[in-house]
Amino acid sequence: MSNHRRETPLTGSWEFVTDPDDEGRTAGWSEPGADWPDRATTVEVPHAWQELDAYREYTGRAWYRRTFAADPGAGERVLLRFGAVDYEATVRVNGKEVGSNRGGYLPFAVDATDAATAGENELVVEVVDPDDLSEIPHGKQGEPWYTRVSGIWQPVSLEVVPALRVAGLRATPDLADDSVSVAVDVIGSGTTGTTALSAAIELRREGDVVASADAPIERGQGSTTIALADPDYWSPEEPALYDVGVALEREGEVVDCYEDYFGMRSVDVDDGQVHLNGEPYPIRGALDQGYYPETFYRPFEPDLFAREVEIAKDLGFNLLRKHIKPAHPDFLEAADRQGLLVWEEPANPTVHTERSRREVRDQLFGMMDRDYNHPSVVVWSLYNEEWGIGNPQGLDDETSLWDDEDKQEYLVDLYEETRECDPTRLVCDNSGWAHVATDVNDYHEYFVSPDRAGAWDDRLEALATSPEENYAATETDPAAAPLIVSEFGTWGMCDAPAIEEFYGGRPPWYDHEFLDGLKRPAGYRGRFEASPLPDVFDDWSDLATAWQYREYRSIKDVIERMRVHSGVDGYVITEFSDIEWEFNGLLDYRREPKAFAEEFARINSPRLLRIDPASHAIEAGGELRADLVVVNDSADPIEGDVEWSVFEKSGTIPVEVPAFATERIEGAVSAPVPSSETPLGDEVRVSHPRAPDNDEPITVVPEPAPGNDLTVYADGEALASRVAALGFETADALEAADAAAVVDPDESVRAYAESGGRVVVVPDADGSMADDEFFAYRELPETESWNLVASLLYAVDLPEYVDRVPGWELKGCYPYAVAMEVDGDEVRLGYLEGWLSNRAAAVSTREVGDGTVTACTLRVGSGDQPVGRALLADLLEGLP
Repeated sequence: MSNHRRETPLTGSWEFVTDPDDEGRTAGWSEPGADWPDRATTVEVPHAWQELDAYREYTGRAWYRRTFAADPGAGERVLLRFGAVDYEATVRVNGKEVGSNRGGYLPFAVDATDAATAGENELVVEVVDPDDLSEIPHGKQGEPWYTRVSGIWQPVSLEVVPALRVAGLRATPDLADDSVSVAVDVIGSGTTGTTALSAAIELRREGDVVASADAPIERGQGSTTIALADPDYWSPEEPALYDVGVALEREGEVVDCYEDYFGMRSVDVDDGQVHLNGEPYPIRGALDQGYYPETFYRPFEPDLFAREVEIAKDLGFNLLRKHIKPAHPDFLEAADRQGLLVWEEPANPTVHTERSRREVRDQLFGMMDRDYNHPSVVVWSLYNEEWGIGNPQGLDDETSLWDDEDKQEYLVDLYEETRECDPTRLVCDNSGWAHVATDVNDYHEYFVSPDRAGAWDDRLEALATSPEENYAATETDPAAAPLIVSEFGTWGMCDAPAIEEFYGGRPPWYDHEFLDGLKRPAGYRGRFEASPLPDVFDDWSDLATAWQYREYRSIKDVIERMRVHSGVDGYVITEFSDIEWEFNGLLDYRREPKAFAEEFARINSPRLLRIDPASHAIEAGGELRADLVVVNDSADPIEGDVEWSVFEKSGTIPVEVPAFATERIEGAVSAPVPSSETPLGDEVRVSHPRAPDNDEPITVVPEPAPGNDLTVYADGEALASRVAALGFETADALEAADAAAVVDPDESVRAYAESGGRVVVVPDADGSMADDEFFAYRELPETESWNLVASLLYAVDLPEYVDRVPGWELKGCYPYAVAMEVDGDEVRLGYLEGWLSNRAAAVSTREVGDGTVTACTLRVGSGDQPVGRALLADLLEGLP
């Protein structure tokens, strides 16, 4: 701060009182020295009133009060600056209204000069955050997501400034000729007169002056272009910043000084790829919602933003997508200084009205104005998943962006306005789908792997070959836009007791009334104890760790398949950290890394070695074959030998992969699989001096060898052939069989079971369960599903070749249905979603009369998957 400006923080203790009956105005609560109700309390600003238990569910009007001292000199003005207040704020000084603001995320200032007096002044801020947020940009506040945020949640300060002063500046770099255009805005008396005004602009790099220029000020504005000799470009790898100082001069006298910074950075699209500073720059990003335990929108400890940026970079990310609300300005400064790209977007309303349009637009352009000089910000989004513009919620009185031409035209106009306001960044019109005019063709795709690995491959190919299908209208060319999967992910349960310890008790969000099903944490301990989970996991921490590694296994494969696909230019995983009940983060809600953090950084590096086995499950005595794919997203080539090892065999693979290129070497790894009468496990490992190591698990099972001359009945030629191929004798009639494998059981199968028979019900060739005789089933999606990525299969009583949390050994066998209402059954492979909700089973045995019926929804009745074959044989022989 220059000696022309004096700033005093107004953070700290304020009086606070709610106004549920809207009596404050008529009762004169804004008058100096007014008596407030006895329920008034003291809060520490910045704060959201939901931080206090008493006001967790409160909406409506509230009041804040404190005093401040002001002593402006002649020709100076007294400004009150607010970082952000949610939602409407009316500011009064000594009982006089001095300004107001609507909008919960951006800064504003009011001029209190005419109301302030020398000495002590009383400041009262009236805040209204209404119950109905439908037309208000609010992001994920409230139902069906997270805790609401209301009040003065960013800092407040008093600033004494010159009457004639710099209001702001914009620095626009041009890397084509290594120059920067600096535009200066000036306000105050004298800006439109005949007095000569000029701005002396000075650029500094690490404290040294590198360039300077003067800009005459006319009608409150001035600009100049300054050349830089051999400038340092800003990038995440080398975040070079330039300080810019402006001295405002009137007739040769400096009347104000202003400071900011910028970076020499360009971002554009060329040949369907994002380019940073003229070079290809594949995006490796994470979605970051910027919610924090207890403090919500603001960090719970000093330097947390810097730590978050450091963690993101350590995990291999080059971008964070600050989701569904403007980023905190302190976070952007950390990203600028430490080197991390930012994709930013405004908060959304729920409905599409004239008011909601206006408020979204005001917030969007206010965000662009506030953050224009931040080199880290490279993408603006306008909307997300049609929230506030389409009809993703299925409202009766809303229309979809896919179909409504008026909405499409409005969005095209907003895109063009945004590009005109800021041509230095990319613009995404509606993140996820239904694009109409966009620089980025992004998708939201929630596939879980290996459960739906094949479907994910098919989907990736469809995205790359038919980009126009993601557009509601094509005002911009789909083929020219980079393809970025900007949401995907898998859940990995948090260490809930550790979260509770952090809070010092039960987190309030456990009990949000709007949470149900898989989202609701309340009662999770009872559900754990009432399930078979204690028979599988030592305690909650053991379950959480195993689930987190399941999360890693899934996202590892989903990411690797994107990285090796030539049509995909980047990805943004959901998400950087858990948020309240949503445990799909790489960090938990405390910003503590989950169990797999070190492993994740290996596959999120600029260089990737991917092992792509022909099969992860192999019969003993067979052969392992695998491709090697080398992904080089760096500016230097990868050359030399890749070393591999598995089953005590090893070898080398020569590679030569240019910068920003990918190469697949088919059949690069070939090794005999040991003969064994018991299951085996190993990993294919690869390494290179200039790329992180990687590995893939391999499960080996012996050929099924049924004993006891067991005879099996099967209810169809295909299944009978399958059973015979396992080594069983087959029977043409139930009465002659020791066990039965059936797809479509009927009354005769029930009678067989009741008389002491053993029945195994399996899916048909398409994976569907035709059984309506013994079990009720719930179908599971065969492609993407938010529920599936939040689910967990756990083995209670299956052979050792199936892990307690199944992985690649069941690839190709994962179910398209689960058996419901299995309490009282012998659950062998359990299924649940989220906070231990929607419990079911993929393998469950039920007593029927004197016999048993086992529902196996795993797709073991067709195909040659070795683990599937072995499991079907073991089920028919009768597990212990």
